[in-house]
Amino acid sequence: MALPAACLSEDQFTCSICLEVFNNPVSTPCGHSFCQSCICSYWDGGGGGRGAKSYQCPLCKESFQKRPELHINRTLKEITEQFKQMANSSLPTSEGVMGREPPNVQPLPNLSAPPRRGDMPESIFVEMVARFQQLNPTGMPHFSSTESQNYFFQTQNNGGLDPPPPYSTSNSVGSPADVPSNLPLCPIHLRGLEFFCRTDNMCVCSACTETTEHRGHNIVSANREWQIKKSQVGFTELELKDLITDRERKLEEIQNSILEIRAAAERETDKAVCAFSKLISSLEHCQGKVLEGIEMSHRAAESRAQSLLRELEEEIAALKKKSSTLNQLAESEDYVIFLKMFPTVSTLPQVKDWSSVSVSSQLSSGAILRSVNHMMEHLQEEMQKLTEVCQRSSPAQPVPRPKPKVKRVQEYAADITLDPSTAHPRLLISPNGKQVHCSERHQLVPDNPERFDRVVCVLAHQGFSTGRHYWEVDVGGKTDWDLGVASRSVNRKGKINVSPAHGYWFLSLRDRTDYAFRTDPSTSLTVNSRPSRIGIYVDCDKGLVSFYNVEAKQLIFTFTDSFRDTIHPFFSPCTNKSGQNEAPLTICPVAVIE
Repeated sequence: MALPAACLSEDQFTCSICLEVFNNPVSTPCGHSFCQSCICSYWDGGGGGRGAKSYQCPLCKESFQKRPELHINRTLKEITEQFKQMANSSLPTSEGVMGREPPNVQPLPNLSAPPRRGDMPESIFVEMVARFQQLNPTGMPHFSSTESQNYFFQTQNNGGLDPPPPYSTSNSVGSPADVPSNLPLCPIHLRGLEFFCRTDNMCVCSACTETTEHRGHNIVSANREWQIKKSQVGFTELELKDLITDRERKLEEIQNSILEIRAAAERETDKAVCAFSKLISSLEHCQGKVLEGIEMSHRAAESRAQSLLRELEEEIAALKKKSSTLNQLAESEDYVIFLKMFPTVSTLPQVKDWSSVSVSSQLSSGAILRSVNHMMEHLQEEMQKLTEVCQRSSPAQPVPRPKPKVKRVQEYAADITLDPSTAHPRLLISPNGKQVHCSERHQLVPDNPERFDRVVCVLAHQGFSTGRHYWEVDVGGKTDWDLGVASRSVNRKGKINVSPAHGYWFLSLRDRTDYAFRTDPSTSLTVNSRPSRIGIYVDCDKGLVSFYNVEAKQLIFTFTDSFRDTIHPFFSPCTNKSGQNEAPLTICPVAVIE
């Protein structure tokens, strides 16, 4: 049975402007294709170009109010390249083997016309049309194979030429005269394998086609089938390239999404930590106010009780004196004196009625405690709501639990060393710049402008104006110390005011138990467990300074401000108090906890 076929000539891959094979073909919105340089030159030269109200297609004359954006039609370009390669080879015709017809096979007509340079099988052409439809879905309607050839030919050549005549395929085999001499030989008949059996998908010789094994099968020229399959490989390669490109684009999109997710998570984490730090600071400040109120009530009640005690003691002393005088009068033998003194001594003195006086052990009516309990209940309800929101937004699949913030800050560890040129004369700095302690006497050091001359403190070499930084200091069993950061421009001579307004942000310990952040006035802090190692974290961009109990993995205090100048780590071991506070401050290596 003959297969319907048609061929496509080189004329159908020519630009209608330059009449040459497409070079960097581009497509207009109306579906016509031209060389990129040709259509641009056409529009630039007056064909709807500069100064015109619209731009026209040279073929269908469709107008565009705005000059269309042209992109290289890569699929048509690759198909054209494939066509150029095929145009350099000739396809053999299929004729009978040595003038004979195989048994039980009807003679099939030869091709109606000899193939021309650039002819293409219909199956390849249909695939080309399909590919072109994918590229121009609005400009290529659905036709049958013959109609598609005509339509494609007309759109490329403005209908000026007729499509090439069709050709037919058959099961006949080619003439031995056309068989090249360098073909591989059939292992059975020792003839050239110049044919291909599509039914069995194998190469055969002319003798094989006459056997019962291949009788009635679809036999075609091996060389022709090879050309067709090579063209199909080209189309498959284009499809693979498209698939790879789409997936690489999606891969890049997902990778960018991951980066955006990480950045968003980090922003939300920073904001959440900052918000909770402010909440903790507010709670600690509120706690300080409440404790201060309780202390004031306690002192007022105690003062009143002490006043009553003094008044009672004075009355008791007066009554005892009166009783002693009365006893002496009773023992007197002189009745004249007795009678004279008796009216005065026997009269009871004016005293206060103490029956209604009492001192209550209740400092208040419980209003403070009720307010605190009410606030805690409300806070717990809000925290429960926040937990439920977090659970709803969590993924269904379990994921590794995030590291606590106290571990994350260690990722920003900085190598800190002390600057001896800023140290007070009583301070001794270790050779490696990692340790400082206060001596009993002043050292012979130059009085340079950077040196503190009254406060026993020292700054670090390193200064920060951007980014995040973290370091740890071993405070051991010291009774007093100051740790934090200070602005480079702080006053270092004479008496200095230590507060954020004057460029100092640091945490203090006094008398082993009194912790405070040096604001004006100081903010007292409650530290549950006494730390032996303090972690200091600074975010210059957010104006954040935080202090951690490293061993307990607890946040001690966070303060938010704005750093207008470069800041340096600040250290003060305080005076040694005759040996009671002689232990040094030591900058420790930061251990990154997994």
